[in-house]
Amino acid sequence: MKLNTTTRKRFRVSNKVKKVASDGRFRLSISRSSRNISAQIIDDKKNITLLAASSIEKDIKSKSKVNKSDLSKIVAEKLAKKAQEKKITKIFFDRGVYKYHGRIKIFAETLRKNGMEF
Repeated sequence: MKLNTTTRKRFRVSNKVKKVASDGRFRLSISRSSRNISAQIIDDKKNITLLAASSIEKDIKSKSKVNKSDLSKIVAEKLAKKAQEKKITKIFFDRGVYKYHGRIKIFAETLRKNGMEF
């Protein structure tokens, strides 16, 4: 079966991150669409999702109209707050098929400001 370009990119980036994964760090996977952004922190050793945050959650969605870059800041702050409650500070950033640019870059910088290390 031949894979298309985006699927190959996704596997390539994720597999590189999984190879260097250690016990003390988890993987932060990001996905975005034209309107929304979501992220989850994954433990690859146990294959479970520890935390997740998305722009389609009720408390974020109920806010008045915000642009997409502000939405990614809000989701990143919420995810960082959840991670601090579970005492997760070190992660690997899995950007998937997306370039480190625009909303993905804003998301990552906001996480760094809120105490996450990657």
